[in-house]
Amino acid sequence: MNVVDSSGWLEYFAEGPNADFFAPAIEAVSELIVPTLSLYEVFKRVLQQRGEGEALQAVAVMMEGQVVELTAEIALEAARLSVEANLPMADSVMLATARAHSAELWTEDAHFAGMQGVRYVARA
Repeated sequence: MNVVDSSGWLEYFAEGPNADFFAPAIEAVSELIVPTLSLYEVFKRVLQQRGEGEALQAVAVMMEGQVVELTAEIALEAARLSVEANLPMADSVMLATARAHSAELWTEDAHFAGMQGVRYVARA
């Protein structure tokens, strides 16, 4: 199972230099977990940059995976991870969601480098 954080989705949709890194996780839809927080972050950024039509198209692609809501259990684990690893709220939610589903987190956020259960690539 895979969780792609918002930076990965945005890189993929923009066909950026790291898009090929994220493609296997995103395109393996049957193994894709999509936190609702990712829907929010990606929709917001694409809406700001490209308009509502493209933002809705991006979210439609994301929703081909299994959308997972932020439960109380994931929220509490995210808070623990945030304190332990000094992660921002959104990043701790992504990691907690991945761990709750025995999934790998795919990201280009540097503070995840070297963490167990994370597939990291440096921003190009």
